Amino acid sequence: MARAWLVSDLSDDQRECLEATMTVILDDASPLVRKALARELATAEAAPRHVIHALAYDVADVALPVLSHSTVLVDAELVDIVATGDVEVQVAIAGRPFVSQGLAAAIAEVAGPDGCVALLLNAGARVPPFSIARLADRLGHDPHVREALLGRDELPLEIRQILIAKLSEALQGFVTAKAWMGEARAYSATREACDKATVALSVETTQAQVRRLVVHLRATGQLTTGLLLRAMCCGNLRFFEEAVAVLSGLPADRVYAIIADGRGHGLKALLERAGLPTRSIPAFRLAIETHRELALDGLAGDGARLSRRMLERLLTRYQVFAESELDDLMAMLRRFSAEAARDLARDYAAQSVAA
Repeated sequence: MARAWLVSDLSDDQRECLEATMTVILDDASPLVRKALARELATAEAAPRHVIHALAYDVADVALPVLSHSTVLVDAELVDIVATGDVEVQVAIAGRPFVSQGLAAAIAEVAGPDGCVALLLNAGARVPPFSIARLADRLGHDPHVREALLGRDELPLEIRQILIAKLSEALQGFVTAKAWMGEARAYSATREACDKATVALSVETTQAQVRRLVVHLRATGQLTTGLLLRAMCCGNLRFFEEAVAVLSGLPADRVYAIIADGRGHGLKALLERAGLPTRSIPAFRLAIETHRELALDGLAGDGARLSRRMLERLLTRYQVFAESELDDLMAMLRRFSAEAARDLARDYAAQSVAA
């Protein structure tokens, strides 16, 4: 009957009769009958709007063909169905051949993980940047959503960092639930891992991307003294420069010039304006000097070796400023040094195996 209505050469009276009959069939007790009607009308642009509407709000088994393909439905109707539908319904709408930005934003806001994964994997979906950020923030703890997000081309650094932070939170909860570590120790370990991954993320990327990452870290409270000191100890001077520029509010070129000079009251005033603790300023000043020396030695781009050498020199020099063995910055530097030694050993082992 549906095929006859779509393709047959019918008179107006016959077409009206068939349309009325299909409308009555919407009340048929058998879902098989309604499903057959939905399957035939799903891709028809000329399908009766009220019939499509009724089928779209039917049980999932009947509605899926229409929700997946029908162009008769408008975005407002689809948004309403996404908000109230089950997983199958959300996946069907997210996988439509074309998903507008407005519909994609609604799916990103209310759909579950399965629907959002279907949206991210759909080449026909126009997902706006703010919805990508929303998905990372709302569902970044889900491994399937994380994988789908990371598989997208040109994913901004700040979104990658959100996913790193979400993964750290998930690992912390898992380790704590298994009673493998105490809550405080698990938090410390995952926080350190998140900071380390964040610094690594900002290597070999553009200045503008690093600036956006720094702005995001500041907005989320992650731009800490420990993170900045770790960046310097890894030789990532660019990240440190961008962070100081954002925190101080001074023009970037002026900040670069002061840090490049690295001496006198100008650097101290700059770091104080950036809000860094006064007692941490000697450590940052020594780190800048050490970075300059190692750059002159030709080690500036040598990854783990640079980090190890830098920390050895920095620790030797910082001991003069440390107030006691209880100095927390000294403890932080020693922890970074231990990490750098292990990273260098892993690199050496990997090169040996490769050779």
